[in-house]
Amino acid sequence: MDFFGGIRRYLFSYVLLNGIFITIQTKEEVLLDMRASGDELGWLTWPLDQGEKTGWEVVQRTLNGSQFYTYSICNVEEREQDNWLRTTFIQRHPLASRVFVELKFIVRDCNSFDGASLICKETFNLYTSESDADVGTTFRKSQFKKVATIAPDEITGKNEMHINTETRVVDGLSRKGFYLAFQDIGACIALLSVRVFYKTCPGTVQNLATFPETVAGAENQPLTEVSGVCVDNAASEELPRIYCTEEGKWAVQVGQCQCKPGYEEVKDTCQECRPGSFKAEASSDACEPCPANTDTLEHGAVLCACKDGFFRAPTDPSTGPCSGPPSAPRDLSAVPQPSVGRLILSWTPPEDTGGRNDITYSVECQRCDGVVCHPCGERVRYEPASMKLTEARVSVSELEAHLNYTFIVEAHSGVSQLAGEAQRPPSRSNVTIFLHYTDPPQITTMRLVGRTSTSLALSWDVSPRPRPQLNIRYKLTYHKKDDNLDKTTYTVLTLDKNSAQIKDLAPGTAYLFRVQALGSDDNSEGSRMEEHFETLTEGNPSQNYTVLLVAAVLVAMMLIVVSAVLFFRRRKRNSHTRQGPEDTYFSTPEQLKPLKTYVDPHTYEDPNVAVLKFATEIHPSHITKQKVIGAGEFGEVYRGILKAPGRKEVAVAIKTLKPGYTEKQRQDFLSEASIMGQFSHQNIIRLEGVVTKFKHAMIVTEYMENGALDRYLRDHDGEISSFQLVGMLRGIAAGMKYLSDMSYVHRDLAARNILVNNNMECKVSDFGLSRVLEDDPEGTYTTSGGKIPIRWTAPEAIAYRKFTSASDVWSFGIVMWEVMAFGERPYWDMSNHEVMKAINEAFRLPAPMDCPSAVYQLMLQCWLQDRAKRPRFGDIVSLLDKLLRSPESLKTIADFDPRVSIRLPSTSGSDGSPFRSVSEWLESIKMSQYSENFTCAGIVTMEQVLQMKTEDIKNIGVRLPGHLKRIAYSILGLKDQTSTLSVFAV
Repeated sequence: MDFFGGIRRYLFSYVLLNGIFITIQTKEEVLLDMRASGDELGWLTWPLDQGEKTGWEVVQRTLNGSQFYTYSICNVEEREQDNWLRTTFIQRHPLASRVFVELKFIVRDCNSFDGASLICKETFNLYTSESDADVGTTFRKSQFKKVATIAPDEITGKNEMHINTETRVVDGLSRKGFYLAFQDIGACIALLSVRVFYKTCPGTVQNLATFPETVAGAENQPLTEVSGVCVDNAASEELPRIYCTEEGKWAVQVGQCQCKPGYEEVKDTCQECRPGSFKAEASSDACEPCPANTDTLEHGAVLCACKDGFFRAPTDPSTGPCSGPPSAPRDLSAVPQPSVGRLILSWTPPEDTGGRNDITYSVECQRCDGVVCHPCGERVRYEPASMKLTEARVSVSELEAHLNYTFIVEAHSGVSQLAGEAQRPPSRSNVTIFLHYTDPPQITTMRLVGRTSTSLALSWDVSPRPRPQLNIRYKLTYHKKDDNLDKTTYTVLTLDKNSAQIKDLAPGTAYLFRVQALGSDDNSEGSRMEEHFETLTEGNPSQNYTVLLVAAVLVAMMLIVVSAVLFFRRRKRNSHTRQGPEDTYFSTPEQLKPLKTYVDPHTYEDPNVAVLKFATEIHPSHITKQKVIGAGEFGEVYRGILKAPGRKEVAVAIKTLKPGYTEKQRQDFLSEASIMGQFSHQNIIRLEGVVTKFKHAMIVTEYMENGALDRYLRDHDGEISSFQLVGMLRGIAAGMKYLSDMSYVHRDLAARNILVNNNMECKVSDFGLSRVLEDDPEGTYTTSGGKIPIRWTAPEAIAYRKFTSASDVWSFGIVMWEVMAFGERPYWDMSNHEVMKAINEAFRLPAPMDCPSAVYQLMLQCWLQDRAKRPRFGDIVSLLDKLLRSPESLKTIADFDPRVSIRLPSTSGSDGSPFRSVSEWLESIKMSQYSENFTCAGIVTMEQVLQMKTEDIKNIGVRLPGHLKRIAYSILGLKDQTSTLSVFAV
């Protein structure tokens, strides 16, 4: 039969106009390109001799001077077709264990052939066979392994043309080469292009590190570590490494290279700093201009030298500017204050500070007698000091009158000593003043130096201190303090010294004394000083002391007695307030524990404060990294050991921050630690501490041996009982109740964010999307944008981006479904749009296989449209506790429909028709590991499969309950040909 009849001429126009042969510009190493081979394909067809039948044939067409070759076949009117087309031997790259096969093809609609639709097919199969050498024309079907059934997305009718593109992965290749083969089972096909390639991460320079081109890894090796080399004049503290993903893309880099001192980064290279600029240390920064008063004429300068006359102080950074000594203080003046016996020196700061702000001052005093000057000595007092003054003012006292004083004020800075003696005079200013006191000195203090019952000995101080040659006299006046002023008898004494012995006084009597300094002419008087003093009473002069001593002893004895009484009363009261056994019910540790409320670290003005408040700082020497277990957004994740002083070694997970981070990246990285550090619950991942005070920041958490819950469940499908699964759910619910009680919403609760330890204990983790709720119990968190995990998120959170604890309850219901379905993906292959549409139309996930009815009913309660009617986490914990206390309540299984609850088509092939082989059927339900069991048992056709009972499945070696039920339910669906399509296809 002519392939596509009269519409063939349109095929190549469509091909050319739509450019399907244009090479996609990605880094792909092509091993086979059907188009590039032209007419030298040389592919093998089988059977070799088909008589009157026609197999695969090469068809050549010419358009605009270009020739195109296709392989086509169209035996749609004959039954039992088995036509093979095999490629030439394809040499494999030694490291490429995973290759991609890109097919471009056209499939004709069977309904477009009159009378042939019943036996016509619309699919074909792709096979592969490995070999260490080219076997030539030898062909054996048994040596080929099926890769996939190829079905078109669109089929071609009589008046339309649809070209399909499909890409399939061939993994696990290990021999020197391989063949591809295409099996036709009765379809009308045109194979337009076959391209075989493997992906590589292209050679690249990232962060000044050169990484070679690397073959992408296989599915079982998603990350391939690649070591790099720093570019010329760059260095790294640790060997730069990067990861090549299985898709041929570079992932997280570790060990950033940085340009050496004297070099800066320019377009993935390190170039020397130009004259007039420098760079002191290895970093990613650019060269900086030389600072003030420095310069360099060299290329690649590490530092800039000071210009002549400028210096750096010992405490100045070597990369900072240079400075000079300050100029002299300005406007120096001395203002005497005779009334208080001092003078005030003041000045204006230097006009030129030399470029520094550490200016201090020193004051030097010289006393001059005639033409000879001498240092004033230690007798002169300065307030606040004479050295290292920061204010432009000082008070000077204890000066003598009638002398010339010269005061020298010098400005200093950090480079004054380096500038040398030659530079010092310009920093000094001086002023000379002659002190002449016309007024007598002032009395400053009066004191009692001795007394008896009939005498008092007094002395007083004066300021300024009079010179010996000056004739200063004092007038002392006194009288009884309590005398009537009108009848008071005054006694006046004139003295030549500043002390007096007053005799013939009355015993036990208080006297008021007044003293004044007199000028040399006895007419000028200084300020007065008054004090009162009392003579002793008659008798023993020490009797007053005896009375005081006796009183002190009595007071001490009274204090001892009072203290003893208070002690015994307090002890008696405490004995009455101790708890009895009946009181412990009302004061459990949980009840006594104060209610905590979560504090959002993002509310802190300085996020580093939040980290220090909520997380424990760990010294990096206490941490030992053992093995990389993952690569996160910010860096690698290690398994390791924490050995803190005074504690046993514990296994930990260590999240690291890659070098070259920005401050925002560092804050984002540590924000999760600020959140985790506020939680303390056995079902919340425990933060051991952080490393923030060292170059490499880290977050250290407890190590969960079994990893993420969804992967753990998939790896143990059917091996865990319903009772154990409910126990795991109870732990998750308890952790979420704790978070909810702290007014905290998680926002990303999913099985992938639950971690499992060796005891199958589940702990909530991953607080990257988490935010605090407001004090209002109905408070919500409104996001400002970003991605939302649609399959796990409540409808009101999707529609309005408002999150509450009730939306976390919805997510918990999805987690329950994941757990009971052993890690199955919620809503299967439905798109996010289809999921949202289905939820809004009241669709809810069906019960998983073997799910207890009570558990599924709780799921449905979590998925109520009205969030106010959903249970709270406290209610969920109570219900799960009740189920665990009554295991028999888990024996009632929820209704299960395999047509809905198993990903169909598990009852048909990809084109909707029944499966043609047992292996194809097992592969569709992800049970291909049992293919050999079926073959050894002689079950090689789908007719035999349909006759199998549960006991037959057990007898061929399927023992795991979950696998047994999956296969059994799939057979049940196979028997009902009217139900072979998923309900979601409607």
